[in-house]
Amino acid sequence: MNGKLLLIILDGVPWRNWGRLFGNLEGWVETGMAKKWRMQAVLPSTSASCYASIHTGVTPQEHGCTGNGNVFRISQPDVFSEVRKVGGITGAVAHSFWSEFFNRHPFDYVRDIEYDEPGSETINHGRFHTMTGYGAANQMTPSDVDLFATLTNLCLRFGLDYGMLHTCTLDSMGHRFQHESHEMDHACFVMDEMLAPFIPKWRAAGYEVIVTADHGQDDRGHHGGRGALQQEFALYYFGDGDGPPEDTVLHQLQLAPTILGRLGVPVPDTMKAQSFLS
Repeated sequence: MNGKLLLIILDGVPWRNWGRLFGNLEGWVETGMAKKWRMQAVLPSTSASCYASIHTGVTPQEHGCTGNGNVFRISQPDVFSEVRKVGGITGAVAHSFWSEFFNRHPFDYVRDIEYDEPGSETINHGRFHTMTGYGAANQMTPSDVDLFATLTNLCLRFGLDYGMLHTCTLDSMGHRFQHESHEMDHACFVMDEMLAPFIPKWRAAGYEVIVTADHGQDDRGHHGGRGALQQEFALYYFGDGDGPPEDTVLHQLQLAPTILGRLGVPVPDTMKAQSFLS
């Protein structure tokens, strides 16, 4: 391995909300400290299906996750497994679906909520939440600053080579309030403000950082189907790699091979999309 990288996934943020509401991220782009591209999600643009594709680099039609009600241990090689094959240390702070896809299924509330397993073939250090009881009246999402701090803690304690963080806050807010609302504007503003202090810390610790989403949401707070609002979102990259012109539209299947490439990890034959960073 020749690098370290953190992937930060803010669930359910359409392209139009990033430039308008994430002033810190946009400021880093404006000053040349970050690069930004538009990315398109797989179909269905459903959360669980996208999670599985982000890390395997294959479509839902291949890995088999057709939606949030169809979660299981994925069989294809993934970013975690490939980093582990070369001796890298991995960590994840995320919704429990990620543990089920890439570690163990079904999720056990006691065993899997928090674990440190140096011998794991996928995720060495996991901190997961289930959002059990989620609904419009109660979103059941942890505070995002707590999640960012937890990932930082894992980096400092265990020396992660690859770490992934996923938060459902903005997706949940979008489902409840839709995207043309005071509540959604404020939620994006708060997310940007909470995230901002951690990015310089991660960079100073030697990590490249990617901030992106899994999918967008349309005017009614829906996603799963086809269309720019449901499928398109931003990707911000903090690092030294070279990428395509800023008007290039990337595809979600490119993310897994790109991450492995930046880490200096061999890309498995199952990941057929081209890396967008060199």
